Amino acid sequence: MCQSRAVTETVLVLGGGGREHAIVRALARSRPAPRVVCAPGNAGMARDAETRAVDAVDAVAVVALARELDAALVVVGPEAPLVAGVADALREAGFATLGPGAGAARLEGSKAFAKDVMAAAGVPTAASRTVTSVADGLAAVDAFGLPVAVKADGLAAGKGVVVAHSRDEAEAALRASIEDRVFGEAGASVVVEEGLTGREVSLLALCSGRVVARFPAARDYKPVGDGNTGPNTGGMGSVSPVPDIPDALADELVDRVHRPVLAELARRGMDFRGVLYAGLMMTPDGARVIEFNVRFGDPETQVLLPRLEQDPLTLMRDAAEGRLADGPVRVNDGAAVAVVMAAHNYPGTPRTGDAIAGLDDAAAAGADVYHAGTRAADDGSIVTAGGRVLAVSARGDSIPDARSRAYAAARLIHFDGAHMRDDIAEGLDT
Repeated sequence: MCQSRAVTETVLVLGGGGREHAIVRALARSRPAPRVVCAPGNAGMARDAETRAVDAVDAVAVVALARELDAALVVVGPEAPLVAGVADALREAGFATLGPGAGAARLEGSKAFAKDVMAAAGVPTAASRTVTSVADGLAAVDAFGLPVAVKADGLAAGKGVVVAHSRDEAEAALRASIEDRVFGEAGASVVVEEGLTGREVSLLALCSGRVVARFPAARDYKPVGDGNTGPNTGGMGSVSPVPDIPDALADELVDRVHRPVLAELARRGMDFRGVLYAGLMMTPDGARVIEFNVRFGDPETQVLLPRLEQDPLTLMRDAAEGRLADGPVRVNDGAAVAVVMAAHNYPGTPRTGDAIAGLDDAAAAGADVYHAGTRAADDGSIVTAGGRVLAVSARGDSIPDARSRAYAAARLIHFDGAHMRDDIAEGLDT
């Protein structure tokens, strides 16, 4: 039975990035607003909630913290704790938890597993081969032709994918992953996938068993440079809505992708309670799944949750406890655009420790400034602490309006080495 909301409840949010900061800000809009505790959190989240220095991947420590807090809900933000089974440990301890168990989290933790599930469920995706040697990888490249996608099988923080346009580039990516182990054990196996062309779209849905409550479509901009040039990143910006993915088409995509996958997981004994994120390529031959994530996307969350018109805590808790209503979530009619500000040398080895100025100015301009890679310095200032430092998100009546507001606010923030794409949501006129 649902606990009464008359008494202030505590929600534990695991993680310390921009996605988790967006979740914290959304929960603050619930009525009554819950007490929110973040583990480990970051410098920006510490302004909006309590933070605890607990490793989100340490299941024993997380369960102990949830018990200490008597948490009414635990929201698992990042993928690593989910793959490590933290959600399983929390549920076994009796806590309502938003996030799938380790079995279903393999949809993100292993691209080969995701391909197997899609094949069994009849979900459209690119042809692929899973290889453990460079020679086998090159044979797959020759079979598929160019371009091809070379993907580390395991978790690689959004950096394990290379779209190769030459055989030499594909060979270099295979050697880096399999032989040089630049992604550690995550790259011991590699999925070589036929190249797809078209527009990418992110379609996220809260799921509970076979029930699906989808968000409107969003678009993520992964390459570091304007015009989708340069290496892939965890995401340099996002926009919602997406004019070429209207709600009717989004519903069709959920029926073709999310529901069959949930049914296949259920057939395998996995009760999925969390967020299922489908990264899709809209090819000339129809939609194809590029990847699955099993949590809120980053930076898609920074444009989707600000548009939410339902009570965020109720929605997340209903998904965790099996009371979720099937159908689209309610959002406002406007738009949101998020621009990521990255540190010097990202997506390589980013420089950290650079002082950040202008945060309050950007907030005063009406933007939501979500912290991802930040920390508090000894003197109380906020400094960079990661590759993607901030996501500056703004809402507007239209995409151009939201885009203008987001960039105007982002340009008020300064730190040495800061860089951002200048073309997020460019050309979208809804």
